[in-house]
Amino acid sequence: MNPDLHESVEEAASDIASMEIRGAATIADAAAEALAAQAEDSAADDPDEFRAEMRTAARRLRETRPTAVSLPNALRYVLRGMDGETVPDLRESVVESASEFRRELDQAQENLGRIGANRLRDGDTVMTHCHSTDALSCVEAALEQGKEIEAIVKETRPRKQGHITAEQLREWDVPVTLVVDNAARRYLDETDHVLVGADSIAADGSVINKIGTSGLAVNARERGVPIMVAAQTLKLHPDTMTGHTVEIEMRDEREVLTEEEEREIDGGTGGDEFTVENPAFDVTPPRYVDAIVTERGQFPPESIVTLMRELFGDQQGGEPWEE
Repeated sequence: MNPDLHESVEEAASDIASMEIRGAATIADAAAEALAAQAEDSAADDPDEFRAEMRTAARRLRETRPTAVSLPNALRYVLRGMDGETVPDLRESVVESASEFRRELDQAQENLGRIGANRLRDGDTVMTHCHSTDALSCVEAALEQGKEIEAIVKETRPRKQGHITAEQLREWDVPVTLVVDNAARRYLDETDHVLVGADSIAADGSVINKIGTSGLAVNARERGVPIMVAAQTLKLHPDTMTGHTVEIEMRDEREVLTEEEEREIDGGTGGDEFTVENPAFDVTPPRYVDAIVTERGQFPPESIVTLMRELFGDQQGGEPWEE
């Protein structure tokens, strides 16, 4: 543990890594809040020391989840707002930048939900995968418009985030059918829209989301069911405009199999001939996506790069947390 880091930064980093804090918007909000706490309680004596301390805090947060781009986008926003020649000025700018980011984050999801709800009709059944507050904001807005919506919710193993989605939908009195992931194709004939979120969106319109999304999208396209991706612009991955690929996070094998189960399967040999892999995400090509809905409107996936250029420019120069 770095003694220069605020306890809020260490707690946020730990909770993000362990998925105690999950969901792209929630992760981004926690990161911005942690940077603000670091700035407010900094004991730095000079501006260079303060800037170095903030970069260290940002790097600690950045390393926790490699795939969810909302995290580095939040760090970029806050650190690029850091300005001033004195420590008090720098501190004030970071705190205000973090507050501004969090205000915009709150408004973005509301706007996104309203836009996405326009794609849903009264009486529609949506199929969900994983848990996405962006996707659910579309359902919530549709309900507020007086539309009746039903849901088929995939469990999304191994972490079963679908259970969280089902619980939220039931709180809104939405009829829910919970199914195991492998049953999705059977229920697509009863589905009007596949509605998912995204952890990252690449410049070519590819959607990086919870493992299993790509298979669902392929099946949905074969059945003629439209696929809507609900994602704030916070999920757009600016690095992909310059040819970088999105790293797919590999999570602990114990989420899939306990040690006892592994010994039973492998006969207790403990060799290298039996391995367990647990990728957290997969990539859905743009040809399987009908629309990406953001707080700035809905876009065909192939045109998402235009929005990226508008928001991020050409991405020249290094990251604000680099030395």
